[in-house]
Amino acid sequence: MSPTKPLITIVGALSKQGRSAARSLLESGNYRVRALTRCTDSVEARRLAHDGAELMNVPLEPGQKQAMVTAFEGSHGAFLMTPPIAPPDTHEAALGRELADAAVEAGVQHLVFSSLENVDQITQGEKFAPHFTDKANIENHIRTLPVQSTFIIPAFFYTNLLEYYIPRMDGDTLIFPIYLPEDFRAPFVDPTSATGPAILEIFSHPEKYAGKSMPIVGDILSPREMVATFTRVTGRKAAYSSAYTREGLLHHFPDFAANELFVRELLGMAEYAAEYGYYRPDRDLAWSRKIDPNSLTWEQFLRSTGWQGQAQSFGV
Repeated sequence: MSPTKPLITIVGALSKQGRSAARSLLESGNYRVRALTRCTDSVEARRLAHDGAELMNVPLEPGQKQAMVTAFEGSHGAFLMTPPIAPPDTHEAALGRELADAAVEAGVQHLVFSSLENVDQITQGEKFAPHFTDKANIENHIRTLPVQSTFIIPAFFYTNLLEYYIPRMDGDTLIFPIYLPEDFRAPFVDPTSATGPAILEIFSHPEKYAGKSMPIVGDILSPREMVATFTRVTGRKAAYSSAYTREGLLHHFPDFAANELFVRELLGMAEYAAEYGYYRPDRDLAWSRKIDPNSLTWEQFLRSTGWQGQAQSFGV
């Protein structure tokens, strides 16, 4: 790849969002990509390297600022993500601030951060969802830095149902334990395919998106509609079962009871979405589908993946 092309460094490059971003940037032919990961010898890492990415091993944890500065050196832009950190661990905000500070110190000109809404602020402390609020606080910190910045806000992932809320057989019926009320219509997206086009669009038009927060949405539908679509596409008998309440969540996932803060966060996240709406009212929910007409609906996701209800990992 020509060294004259702008270099974009991706933090968490082997995550679902990171791989999507790397793929779109590389396929455009307009950018070089540096992929930061702790697993440079994994199959996915080797695939990225084969596609043209430069791999760099950097621990994604607080206290590694100088290593992060080195990793960002020479980069025109950076796509930043913080990994999922389950309570009681609380270092996500500190890690995100350190990543952003290191990028600025290294001379990065444009930061794109994968953020979420500030649940604590929106609900005035009623709902406990630090996974959302910590990312929003990182966004607030980035906005104070002397650097151009843009933020993406992904919807709920379709892949949550494949990785975490996995359906289970009960007789001849596949039971979907879903974390939202049956008739609540929520935004969903496939992070493995929708993130990249959004990141490419933002880095290709930096002035247009400077300071903005852009939702990434593939479909808006209810759990009832999701299950019905699954049955229509696969021909398999399926039914919704609530994991929205504490009782329902622990019925389906009894091991979660060992971490009360984790249970509170899962319930708080879902209650926030159902009672306040996943996104703030002023967000442009059609944006990502405008810039990427190939963004997958739930039905298209099912047809393209061939998913039949089995557990599926998207790890490295």
